Amino acid sequence: MEHEPRATADGPAAGPPRWGRRLAWLAGLWVAGVAVLGVAAWLLKGFMRWAGLAA
Repeated sequence: MEHEPRATADGPAAGPPRWGRRLAWLAGLWVAGVAVLGVAAWLLKGFMRWAGLAA
């Protein structure tokens, strides 16, 4: 009646997929965060250049 394999002491089937999914999610979140920060910095730099605040 179980749909997913349960984690057991000697069952390698349940551990790696769950950790792999979590690591993939964290990696995607990290990449998205870096991309958002990069775009924000680029927009701020462009705005400062447009406003004449930067050299």
